[in-house]
Amino acid sequence: MELLQVTFQGPSVDDPELFELLPPELRALLEQINGFVQFGGGLHIRGASRDPEWHSLRRAWMSEHAFHSYYRALGATDIPFGEDYLGNQFILRDGLVARMEAELGHVTELNLTLPDFIEAVQADPVNTLNLEPLHGFQEDNGPLEPGELLHADPPLCSDQAMTGYTLTRKPAVQHLADLRRYYTKIKVMSDTGRINASKHA
Repeated sequence: MELLQVTFQGPSVDDPELFELLPPELRALLEQINGFVQFGGGLHIRGASRDPEWHSLRRAWMSEHAFHSYYRALGATDIPFGEDYLGNQFILRDGLVARMEAELGHVTELNLTLPDFIEAVQADPVNTLNLEPLHGFQEDNGPLEPGELLHADPPLCSDQAMTGYTLTRKPAVQHLADLRRYYTKIKVMSDTGRINASKHA
């Protein structure tokens, strides 16, 4: 499969034990290229690598920093194979791709196999990944560097964000840790599924 606008390619597989645990469709993708970043940071697919840590699938799936250790909607068999530029996670669950909002932990089933998901991204990245906010950021700030994500202030799930928000770049490891901390603070949800950011700063 041709991958468009690749701005980072992962190093060679150096975590064969983890690689052998992956479902065939994910192994096939990582055999072609061991993880990558596309669209100036719009999509990051993790690799079977121990370093860099922001790229390591083991770190995201099987370490003390594993997403399922923090987010109630995820289980140990959910594979967080990728993320978008905001840190929302793409999960492989029972052979199908799901998307988890990192601020709230909500999971949406996309009902796509991994090959179908990758193909849909290549065909229409702007709509599949909601890249318009990233493009707006890039106009003034340039593309994200590998290992960077965007932080939204106020959080996108908040009422305040409906009237505007700012995006700033952050190291991915730090940003994901901040999102986990934010998620654990959320106690009260409004009827619309949004929160008051001032109460959860």
